[in-house]
Amino acid sequence: MNVYDEAHNLAKAIKESNEYRDFDMLRSEVEKDAQLSEMMSQMQQLQIAVQTAQMTGQTPDPSTMSQFQSLYTMLAANPTAAQYLQAQLRLSVMVKDVLEILGDAINIVR
Repeated sequence: MNVYDEAHNLAKAIKESNEYRDFDMLRSEVEKDAQLSEMMSQMQQLQIAVQTAQMTGQTPDPSTMSQFQSLYTMLAANPTAAQYLQAQLRLSVMVKDVLEILGDAINIVR
């Protein structure tokens, strides 16, 4: 068994999954709308800033949190953005699960 061949098979299976196809289709829809795409990018940058602070044991900046929450609320009210965020979450959960399976198989501490 060639590990690299199996990794390519896994990548192909992920790309063929409903989770990835839904995500990819909705990502294309978001990218067609420049304003929506920019808002999504800003929200992701704010989300990274919040998560980075939390992972380092710091309290996220209140201004950053407020901006993130406002932007998230606006995006959640947009049907395309809301569907995209849900698809992104489903894909992330699948990838996390696959990484856990691999980590468990080779005894990597999570």
